[in-house]
Amino acid sequence: MSTITAAPATTTARVERREPRPIPFTRLLSVELRKCFDTRAGFWLMASIGIASLLATGAVLLWAPDSELTYSTFATAIGFPMAIILPMVAVLSVTSEWSQRSGLTTFTLVPHRSRAIAAKAGVTVGISVVSMLIAMAIGAVGTVVGSAILGIAPVWDAGFVDLANIVLAQVLGMLVGFMLGVVIRNSSAAIVAYFVYSFALTAITEVLAATQDWFSNLQPWVDFNYAQGALFNGSLNGEQWANLAVTGVVWLVAPMAFGLWSLMRSEVK
Repeated sequence: MSTITAAPATTTARVERREPRPIPFTRLLSVELRKCFDTRAGFWLMASIGIASLLATGAVLLWAPDSELTYSTFATAIGFPMAIILPMVAVLSVTSEWSQRSGLTTFTLVPHRSRAIAAKAGVTVGISVVSMLIAMAIGAVGTVVGSAILGIAPVWDAGFVDLANIVLAQVLGMLVGFMLGVVIRNSSAAIVAYFVYSFALTAITEVLAATQDWFSNLQPWVDFNYAQGALFNGSLNGEQWANLAVTGVVWLVAPMAFGLWSLMRSEVK
């Protein structure tokens, strides 16, 4: 008696793999913005900006001569601590991925590093613009309050072009901090490099310009800080814009390009 065994029917199930949709860029922006405030360092940096702004406003009201209680005085006093503190926020937005090893998560969820870095750059520019708008608003309040206390008419001595130039100067300062973070990728070293660039190097170039005639004529073409300073003095002429462009390429664009090229290829550990 023969037994006939039927071969089991085999079915081939086609499993379709669905590629996950890329994370929307707006979500990347919101995540990077939260990162600037979530850490203790980021929180206290942003808190110090508000505290410094209030202290600067109070200092102008208490000690500035009556003739100096103008809008530009308040805006400059408030903007100065922002110009020092905010670039450190830009530095930490990049270096934290390496110093805190969060880059292992960030670049796993966002394999295309360029999108994550672009989101960080967008947040950096956004914070710089919003912070300066807040500084201008506080300056306006200080001008109104100061003039009301003294019983004088408020002096609005800064036009739209002047304010736009100040915002541009703040954006460039933030991008310098961002560039140092991209190039160095170490929080402590990048912050030290920022202070050396902003203060030590500026002091050296000022001394050279004051003592060496040949450098005084060359300074606007080689000193990015000096070229940026013209933005705080009203509208720029053609030569001053050329100074800003040339020094910006040397001190900002070229190092940024090299840092981005290196960052895209570096191993995150």
